Amino acid sequence: MRVSKRARRVGAVAVAAGAVLAAGPFVYSAQAAGPSGVKAKGAFLLDASSGEEMWGKGSDTKREMASTTKVMAAAVVVSSGVDLDRRVTVKKAYRDYVSKWGGSTADLQTGDKLSLRQLLYGMLLPSGCDAAYALADAVGKGGSTTARADDFIAKMNAKADRLGMKNTEFDSFDGISKTGHNHSTARDMAKLGKYALGSTNIRKVAKSTSTKQKATNGRTYTWYNTNRLLGSYKGVIGIKTGTGSKAGPCLVFAAERNGHSVVGVILNSADRYPDAKKMLDWSLEQETPKLNLRSLPEGAERD
Repeated sequence: MRVSKRARRVGAVAVAAGAVLAAGPFVYSAQAAGPSGVKAKGAFLLDASSGEEMWGKGSDTKREMASTTKVMAAAVVVSSGVDLDRRVTVKKAYRDYVSKWGGSTADLQTGDKLSLRQLLYGMLLPSGCDAAYALADAVGKGGSTTARADDFIAKMNAKADRLGMKNTEFDSFDGISKTGHNHSTARDMAKLGKYALGSTNIRKVAKSTSTKQKATNGRTYTWYNTNRLLGSYKGVIGIKTGTGSKAGPCLVFAAERNGHSVVGVILNSADRYPDAKKMLDWSLEQETPKLNLRSLPEGAERD
Protein backbone atom coordinates (compact mmCIF):
# COMPACT_ATOMS: atom_id res chain seq x y z
CA MET A 1 0.00 0.00 0.00
CA ARG A 2 1.51 3.31 -1.00
CA VAL A 3 1.82 6.27 1.32
CA SER A 4 0.35 9.59 0.18
CA LYS A 5 3.00 11.81 -1.37
CA ARG A 6 1.39 14.79 0.27
CA ALA A 7 1.52 13.16 3.68
CA ARG A 8 5.11 11.97 3.39
CA ARG A 9 7.22 14.36 5.46
CA VAL A 10 10.13 16.11 3.83
CA GLY A 11 13.27 14.06 4.28
CA ALA A 12 11.46 10.82 5.05
CA VAL A 13 12.83 7.76 3.31
CA ALA A 14 10.62 6.74 0.40
CA VAL A 15 8.86 3.39 0.60
CA ALA A 16 10.89 0.96 -1.41
CA ALA A 17 9.28 -1.61 -3.65
CA GLY A 18 8.18 -4.54 -1.55
CA ALA A 19 8.36 -2.61 1.70
CA VAL A 20 4.92 -3.79 2.79
CA LEU A 21 5.37 -7.00 4.70
CA ALA A 22 3.37 -10.17 4.24
CA ALA A 23 1.76 -9.69 7.65
CA GLY A 24 -0.95 -7.56 6.03
CA PRO A 25 -1.84 -4.05 4.93
CA PHE A 26 -0.17 -1.11 6.58
CA VAL A 27 2.65 -3.11 8.21
CA TYR A 28 5.77 -1.25 7.18
CA SER A 29 9.49 -1.93 7.13
CA ALA A 30 11.80 0.19 9.26
CA GLN A 31 12.59 2.33 6.17
CA ALA A 32 8.97 3.13 5.39
CA ALA A 33 7.65 6.64 5.88
CA GLY A 34 5.18 7.04 8.72
CA PRO A 35 4.81 8.50 12.20
CA SER A 36 7.28 6.89 14.57
CA GLY A 37 6.68 5.87 18.16
CA VAL A 38 2.89 5.43 17.99
CA LYS A 39 2.06 3.11 20.89
CA ALA A 40 -1.58 2.36 20.08
CA LYS A 41 -2.39 -1.25 19.27
CA GLY A 42 -4.58 -0.03 16.43
CA ALA A 43 -4.13 3.22 14.51
CA PHE A 44 -5.08 4.69 11.17
CA LEU A 45 -4.79 7.94 9.21
CA LEU A 46 -7.16 8.92 6.43
CA ASP A 47 -6.98 11.93 4.15
CA ALA A 48 -10.58 13.08 4.54
CA SER A 49 -10.26 15.52 1.65
CA SER A 50 -9.21 12.95 -0.96
CA GLY A 51 -10.25 9.71 0.74
CA GLU A 52 -6.69 8.40 0.44
CA GLU A 53 -5.50 5.94 3.09
CA MET A 54 -2.30 7.38 4.48
CA TRP A 55 -0.93 5.08 7.16
CA GLY A 56 -1.97 2.45 9.65
CA LYS A 57 -0.91 0.07 12.37
CA GLY A 58 -2.94 -3.03 13.23
CA SER A 59 -5.58 -1.38 11.07
CA ASP A 60 -7.81 -4.38 10.42
CA THR A 61 -7.70 -6.10 13.80
CA LYS A 62 -11.13 -6.10 15.45
CA ARG A 63 -11.09 -4.31 18.79
CA GLU A 64 -13.61 -2.87 21.20
CA MET A 65 -13.91 0.89 20.70
CA ALA A 66 -15.77 1.98 23.85
CA SER A 67 -17.58 5.34 23.61
CA THR A 68 -16.28 6.15 20.14
CA THR A 69 -19.33 4.02 19.34
CA LYS A 70 -21.32 7.20 19.95
CA VAL A 71 -20.00 8.68 16.71
CA MET A 72 -22.15 6.13 14.89
CA ALA A 73 -25.08 6.87 17.20
CA ALA A 74 -24.78 10.54 16.23
CA ALA A 75 -24.53 9.63 12.55
CA VAL A 76 -27.74 7.61 12.73
CA VAL A 77 -29.59 10.41 14.50
CA VAL A 78 -28.65 13.17 12.05
CA SER A 79 -29.28 11.01 8.97
CA SER A 80 -32.64 9.65 10.16
CA GLY A 81 -34.67 12.61 8.99
CA VAL A 82 -35.96 13.47 12.46
CA ASP A 83 -36.42 17.06 13.57
CA LEU A 84 -33.39 17.77 15.75
CA ASP A 85 -35.33 20.49 17.53
CA ARG A 86 -37.99 18.02 18.67
CA ARG A 87 -38.03 17.84 22.45
CA VAL A 88 -38.16 14.63 24.42
CA THR A 89 -38.73 14.00 28.10
CA VAL A 90 -35.93 12.46 30.14
CA LYS A 91 -37.03 9.11 31.57
CA LYS A 92 -35.90 7.59 34.84
CA ALA A 93 -34.81 4.57 32.79
CA TYR A 94 -31.95 6.59 31.32
CA ARG A 95 -30.55 7.43 34.74
CA ASP A 96 -31.10 3.88 35.98
CA TYR A 97 -29.17 2.57 32.98
CA VAL A 98 -26.12 4.69 33.82
CA SER A 99 -26.27 3.61 37.45
CA LYS A 100 -26.53 -0.07 36.51
CA TRP A 101 -23.67 -0.10 34.02
CA GLY A 102 -21.44 2.60 35.49
CA GLY A 103 -21.38 4.62 32.31
CA SER A 104 -20.30 8.21 31.84
CA THR A 105 -23.21 10.59 32.20
CA ALA A 106 -24.64 13.92 31.11
CA ASP A 107 -26.49 13.85 34.46
CA LEU A 108 -29.88 14.18 32.79
CA GLN A 109 -32.64 14.85 35.30
CA THR A 110 -35.87 12.87 35.11
CA GLY A 111 -38.72 14.91 33.69
CA ASP A 112 -36.57 17.54 31.97
CA LYS A 113 -37.36 18.21 28.32
CA LEU A 114 -34.45 18.61 25.91
CA SER A 115 -34.22 18.67 22.14
CA LEU A 116 -32.49 15.95 20.15
CA ARG A 117 -29.91 18.57 19.17
CA GLN A 118 -29.19 19.29 22.84
CA LEU A 119 -28.94 15.56 23.53
CA LEU A 120 -26.28 15.29 20.81
CA TYR A 121 -24.18 17.69 22.89
CA GLY A 122 -24.92 15.62 26.00
CA MET A 123 -23.79 12.46 24.24
CA LEU A 124 -20.68 13.72 22.42
CA LEU A 125 -19.20 16.18 24.94
CA PRO A 126 -19.43 14.52 28.40
CA SER A 127 -19.96 11.16 26.66
CA GLY A 128 -23.34 10.78 28.31
CA CYS A 129 -24.66 7.24 28.09
CA ASP A 130 -27.97 8.57 29.40
CA ALA A 131 -28.11 11.04 26.49
CA ALA A 132 -27.26 8.22 24.06
CA TYR A 133 -30.10 6.14 25.50
CA ALA A 134 -32.50 9.08 25.17
CA LEU A 135 -31.55 9.51 21.51
CA ALA A 136 -31.89 5.79 20.78
CA ASP A 137 -35.30 5.76 22.44
CA ALA A 138 -36.41 8.81 20.46
CA VAL A 139 -35.19 7.70 17.03
CA GLY A 140 -35.69 3.92 17.23
CA LYS A 141 -39.00 2.26 16.36
CA GLY A 142 -40.95 -0.12 18.58
CA GLY A 143 -43.53 -0.50 21.28
CA SER A 144 -41.19 -0.22 24.26
CA THR A 145 -38.00 1.55 25.29
CA THR A 146 -36.06 -1.71 24.92
CA ALA A 147 -37.51 -2.39 21.47
CA ARG A 148 -36.72 1.12 20.28
CA ALA A 149 -33.13 0.89 21.56
CA ASP A 150 -32.71 -2.46 19.77
CA ASP A 151 -34.08 -0.98 16.55
CA PHE A 152 -31.68 1.95 16.86
CA ILE A 153 -28.73 -0.43 17.22
CA ALA A 154 -29.95 -2.27 14.11
CA LYS A 155 -29.90 1.08 12.29
CA MET A 156 -26.29 1.57 13.45
CA ASN A 157 -25.30 -1.78 11.96
CA ALA A 158 -27.14 -1.01 8.73
CA LYS A 159 -25.31 2.30 8.49
CA ALA A 160 -21.98 0.54 9.06
CA ASP A 161 -22.77 -1.81 6.17
CA ARG A 162 -23.58 1.10 3.87
CA LEU A 163 -20.32 2.83 4.80
CA GLY A 164 -18.31 -0.29 3.98
CA MET A 165 -17.28 -0.89 7.59
CA LYS A 166 -16.76 -4.59 6.92
CA ASN A 167 -15.22 -5.49 10.29
CA THR A 168 -17.61 -3.57 12.51
CA GLU A 169 -20.50 -4.76 14.67
CA PHE A 170 -22.55 -2.86 17.23
CA ASP A 171 -24.47 -4.38 20.13
CA SER A 172 -24.96 -1.08 21.96
CA PHE A 173 -25.79 2.56 21.30
CA ASP A 174 -23.01 3.85 23.57
CA GLY A 175 -20.13 1.37 23.65
CA ILE A 176 -21.17 -0.55 26.77
CA SER A 177 -21.18 -4.02 25.26
CA LYS A 178 -23.73 -6.44 26.70
CA THR A 179 -22.87 -9.45 24.50
CA GLY A 180 -19.22 -8.88 23.62
CA HIS A 181 -20.15 -8.02 20.03
CA ASN A 182 -19.30 -4.34 19.93
CA HIS A 183 -16.14 -4.03 17.90
CA SER A 184 -14.55 -2.29 14.96
CA THR A 185 -11.15 -1.61 13.44
CA ALA A 186 -9.04 1.50 13.15
CA ARG A 187 -9.63 1.57 9.41
CA ASP A 188 -13.42 1.24 9.78
CA MET A 189 -13.61 3.92 12.45
CA ALA A 190 -11.69 6.30 10.18
CA LYS A 191 -14.37 5.78 7.53
CA LEU A 192 -16.97 6.63 10.15
CA GLY A 193 -15.05 9.71 11.25
CA LYS A 194 -14.85 10.98 7.67
CA TYR A 195 -18.58 10.41 7.24
CA ALA A 196 -19.41 12.17 10.51
CA LEU A 197 -17.43 15.26 9.47
CA GLY A 198 -19.73 15.56 6.47
CA SER A 199 -22.57 16.47 8.86
CA THR A 200 -22.58 20.13 9.82
CA ASN A 201 -24.60 19.20 12.91
CA ILE A 202 -22.08 16.64 14.17
CA ARG A 203 -19.14 18.85 13.23
CA LYS A 204 -20.55 21.80 15.21
CA VAL A 205 -21.12 19.67 18.30
CA ALA A 206 -17.88 17.68 18.16
CA LYS A 207 -15.64 20.78 17.87
CA SER A 208 -17.18 22.45 20.95
CA THR A 209 -14.95 22.40 24.02
CA SER A 210 -17.95 23.15 26.25
CA THR A 211 -21.61 24.12 26.09
CA LYS A 212 -24.49 25.33 28.20
CA GLN A 213 -27.90 23.91 27.30
CA LYS A 214 -31.16 24.92 28.94
CA ALA A 215 -34.09 22.53 29.46
CA THR A 216 -37.65 23.81 29.08
CA ASN A 217 -38.02 24.10 32.87
CA GLY A 218 -35.05 26.47 32.99
CA ARG A 219 -32.44 24.00 34.28
CA THR A 220 -29.06 24.70 32.69
CA TYR A 221 -26.72 21.85 31.82
CA THR A 222 -23.02 22.63 31.50
CA TRP A 223 -21.04 20.03 29.61
CA TYR A 224 -17.32 19.84 28.82
CA ASN A 225 -15.80 17.92 25.94
CA THR A 226 -13.77 14.94 27.14
CA ASN A 227 -11.59 15.21 24.02
CA ARG A 228 -8.63 17.13 25.43
CA LEU A 229 -6.95 17.32 22.04
CA LEU A 230 -9.46 20.08 21.28
CA GLY A 231 -7.95 23.43 22.18
CA SER A 232 -4.53 21.81 22.61
CA TYR A 233 -3.53 21.18 18.99
CA LYS A 234 -4.17 23.84 16.36
CA GLY A 235 -6.74 22.83 13.77
CA VAL A 236 -8.34 19.95 15.68
CA ILE A 237 -12.09 19.80 15.08
CA GLY A 238 -13.17 16.66 16.98
CA ILE A 239 -14.29 13.96 17.22
CA LYS A 240 -14.75 11.57 20.18
CA THR A 241 -12.97 9.83 23.04
CA GLY A 242 -13.67 6.39 24.44
CA THR A 243 -12.27 4.35 27.31
CA GLY A 244 -13.10 0.83 28.47
CA SER A 245 -11.57 -1.95 30.51
CA LYS A 246 -11.03 -4.08 27.39
CA ALA A 247 -10.95 -1.29 24.81
CA GLY A 248 -8.40 0.81 26.64
CA PRO A 249 -8.18 4.53 25.82
CA CYS A 250 -9.45 5.26 22.30
CA LEU A 251 -9.76 8.38 20.19
CA VAL A 252 -11.29 9.31 16.85
CA PHE A 253 -9.83 12.70 15.94
CA ALA A 254 -9.72 15.11 13.04
CA ALA A 255 -7.86 18.25 12.09
CA GLU A 256 -8.15 20.85 9.36
CA ARG A 257 -5.42 23.02 7.86
CA ASN A 258 -5.93 25.32 4.88
CA GLY A 259 -9.13 23.54 3.90
CA HIS A 260 -7.49 20.11 4.09
CA SER A 261 -8.89 17.52 6.53
CA VAL A 262 -7.26 14.50 8.15
CA VAL A 263 -9.04 11.87 10.23
CA GLY A 264 -7.16 9.67 12.67
CA VAL A 265 -8.09 6.76 14.89
CA ILE A 266 -6.36 5.36 17.95
CA LEU A 267 -7.58 2.14 19.57
CA ASN A 268 -6.17 0.96 22.89
CA SER A 269 -3.33 3.33 23.72
CA ALA A 270 -2.28 4.55 27.14
CA ASP A 271 -0.69 7.50 25.30
CA ARG A 272 -3.54 8.40 22.97
CA TYR A 273 -2.93 12.16 22.93
CA PRO A 274 0.85 11.95 22.33
CA ASP A 275 0.06 9.32 19.70
CA ALA A 276 -2.43 11.68 18.06
CA LYS A 277 0.16 14.48 18.04
CA LYS A 278 2.71 12.26 16.33
CA MET A 279 0.16 11.19 13.73
CA LEU A 280 -1.02 14.73 13.05
CA ASP A 281 2.49 16.16 12.89
CA TRP A 282 3.40 13.52 10.31
CA SER A 283 0.25 13.78 8.24
CA LEU A 284 0.27 17.59 8.23
CA GLU A 285 4.04 17.74 7.58
CA GLN A 286 4.92 19.85 10.59
CA GLU A 287 6.60 19.83 13.95
CA THR A 288 4.56 21.27 16.82
CA PRO A 289 5.57 22.06 20.40
CA LYS A 290 4.90 19.62 23.19
CA LEU A 291 1.20 19.21 23.91
CA ASN A 292 -0.22 21.23 26.76
CA LEU A 293 -3.50 19.45 27.14
CA ARG A 294 -6.62 21.46 27.89
CA SER A 295 -7.61 20.84 31.49
CA LEU A 296 -11.08 19.72 32.53
CA PRO A 297 -12.82 21.29 35.54
CA GLU A 298 -13.16 19.30 38.71
CA GLY A 299 -16.21 17.09 38.50
CA ALA A 300 -16.32 17.04 34.71
CA GLU A 301 -16.65 13.64 33.03
CA ARG A 302 -13.47 11.90 31.87
CA ASP A 303 -13.54 9.36 29.08
